[in-house]
Amino acid sequence: MSETFTTTKQVEANAKTRMDKVLSDLAHSMTTVRTGRANASMLDNVRVDYYGTPTPVNQVGNISVPEAGLLTITPWDTSVIAAIEKAIRSAELGLNPGNDGKMIRIPIPQLNEERRKELAKKLHGMAEDHRVALRNVRRDANDQVKKLMKDKAISEDDEKRSLDEIQKMIDSYIKKLDEAAKAKEKDIMEIR
Repeated sequence: MSETFTTTKQVEANAKTRMDKVLSDLAHSMTTVRTGRANASMLDNVRVDYYGTPTPVNQVGNISVPEAGLLTITPWDTSVIAAIEKAIRSAELGLNPGNDGKMIRIPIPQLNEERRKELAKKLHGMAEDHRVALRNVRRDANDQVKKLMKDKAISEDDEKRSLDEIQKMIDSYIKKLDEAAKAKEKDIMEIR
């Protein structure tokens, strides 16, 4: 990172902003993991070949959740129904869409035990990737504080206080990350 900071407060504020972004990204990533309940964000990573351009499915039609076990997509252009179905099947979500010529219905099957464990494993990997991202933010912030100390812009006491503050911040964010992952895992493993 090429930003130049003149105080430890700036370093800490920048680290906090970056850590918030990591948690926000994790929350978004977790919405794409199936739980057994219909959720429109399950299709966020599905791209439809729309006139030669990979387009997010939510930009070619209206996605709705009429009931807990069903998603529907009403395309704005009915000529792309086949392309939408193909994209959903090839996205490896374990979904089997069907259509009536105007609307695509996607029943959300209950997850079996093996699939629940696969999804939990995927979730653990996601959480670990985001933990690593948080640690990278801490490392960058610590390096910036040490550079301020080396450049004699801050005292040793300020350096120690700032490094302690950054560590408290990372501990807090990792705790939030773990709680979010645990809640999502509980949701995945729950049998409805």
